[in-house]
Amino acid sequence: MGDVAVVMRILPEDADRDINTIMSAAREKLKGKCTLNKLEVQEVAFGLKAVRLEIIIPDEEGKIDSVEATLSGIEGVGQVDTEDMTLV
Repeated sequence: MGDVAVVMRILPEDADRDINTIMSAAREKLKGKCTLNKLEVQEVAFGLKAVRLEIIIPDEEGKIDSVEATLSGIEGVGQVDTEDMTLV
């Protein structure tokens, strides 16, 4: 099996949440689970910011769901969306 490149977006519960805290927590929580290629803040609308991640995950059943669950468990995270994925 190969690897899967996945683009995810993390939206905070509200616009007042510190996006840098969510970004740091995401970086820490993903250590050992996947390879983090890119982590950036993305402007959404009206002051709302999101964290956009580009990660490489082993192509195994349940791995993407596991990463989504890990990110959803971060304090202050309202929603985690998988925007794109492709085999590497």
